[in-house]
Amino acid sequence: MTVRRNNSFLLAIGLVSAFLFGAATPASKALLNDVQPQALAGLLYLGAAIGVLPVLFRERTFCLPWRAGRRTITLLSGAILLGGVLGPWLLLLGLRTATSGSVSLLLNLELVATIFLGHLVFREYLATRGWLAAAGTLLAAVLLALGEGSSGLFSGLLVGAACLCWGFDNHLTALIDGITPAQTTLWKGLVAGLFNLVIGGFVLGGLGSGMIILWALGIGALSYGISVMLYITTAQGLGASRSQMVFSTAPFFGLLLSLLFLGESLTSLQIIAAFIIIGSLALLFSEQHGHVHRHNRMMHEHWHRHDDGHHSHEHDDLSVTVHTHRHNHEPVEHEHAHWPDLHHRHDHGDDE
Repeated sequence: MTVRRNNSFLLAIGLVSAFLFGAATPASKALLNDVQPQALAGLLYLGAAIGVLPVLFRERTFCLPWRAGRRTITLLSGAILLGGVLGPWLLLLGLRTATSGSVSLLLNLELVATIFLGHLVFREYLATRGWLAAAGTLLAAVLLALGEGSSGLFSGLLVGAACLCWGFDNHLTALIDGITPAQTTLWKGLVAGLFNLVIGGFVLGGLGSGMIILWALGIGALSYGISVMLYITTAQGLGASRSQMVFSTAPFFGLLLSLLFLGESLTSLQIIAAFIIIGSLALLFSEQHGHVHRHNRMMHEHWHRHDDGHHSHEHDDLSVTVHTHRHNHEPVEHEHAHWPDLHHRHDHGDDE
């Protein structure tokens, strides 16, 4: 029961993260008429850094990445390059040539990329239902691209490339345990934001007016700052592939907001694709996995609580619930249903 309560909390913040991120697509579409895509990507990620500042002040602890160890700086550097620099730029390039609603649904390709990379590269277990769900999502993406015509095919390739970048980013950030999710988001926003802003805003000359800059920073603070920080927290607790299940509701929020605020029409292909994606997500949610496994001794830092069966260390203040600090795990062997979070990165035999 305690594990379920913890998972329910993580699922709830994952949905909030998905809504905020889903709103970014129609909001960015409205801004692209006045600002160059790479400059907008920079502003959005600088806004992300601003958005997590209150959380950083509340944490009262701050660790420079290069002091957290070589592993942390390597993972963070990869996340910044792929998820902060390339991913948003490619997405906004694709968004210029297609409708916001279709691009919103195309973002489910991030789920496909995350699942394939999780199984092939990052040692995440995936059952038959997971593979079927990935195939269904890919089919839906192809239908959406065909529905947009030749420009839609080009847009689909750009969005697909962005989702591949974010697939790598999802796994890299889920493995970062030397700094907190807010600190990860801060560094990603600052470094990637400044890089894209310099190239797009000053070299290419597409920064836009002062009001556009303020709007972009505000959207970035919510949709790329608070949203990404909440996603990282979810990914570290549920694993990148499973947290991506929850985050895959973001495109539906984006589609709905595109219809309500941009006046776009809902097409038959979008409806068909949406139902395929919903069915694919249902397959993923129904997957169960559990077996006897061993945890080796580990020292790391991440958000956690003490009713999840994996954090038995003591505190002076026993009223502490969800919190973060550097802590030690003693070796333990047990059996329970689990997902590939920070504590369950073990190998599986063919019979599992």
